[in-house]
Amino acid sequence: MIKIYGMQTCPDCTYVEEQVKGNSRYEIIDIGQHVRNLKEFLKLRDHNPVFDAAKKIGAAGIPCFVLEDGTVTLTPEDAGLQSRPVSEGATCNIDGSGC
Repeated sequence: MIKIYGMQTCPDCTYVEEQVKGNSRYEIIDIGQHVRNLKEFLKLRDHNPVFDAAKKIGAAGIPCFVLEDGTVTLTPEDAGLQSRPVSEGATCNIDGSGC
C-alpha cells in the first residue's frame, strides 16, 4: 500500500486524492485531521533528505508519498499518479507565493 500524506486545504493534495478515491492500493493520511498524523509526517520530514529542497523554498513537502518499498518521494508520478498541472496555479509556500 502506498501512503499519501497531505491536507484538505492543499490543492496539490486534493488533486492527488481525487485520483485515488476507491483505490485500495493507496492510503490517504490527512496531517491536519489529527496531531498523531502530523507527528508521523514530521518524523518523516525531519529525517529524510528528500524534503530538503521543499524546506529550502518554504514548502511543506505535501503531498508526500511513501511507496511500498519504503521509498519517500514528493513526485506523484513515482506513485503512479499525475501532478496537478502548473496552469492551475502555484503551490502554497510560506513566502506567500501561491495559494
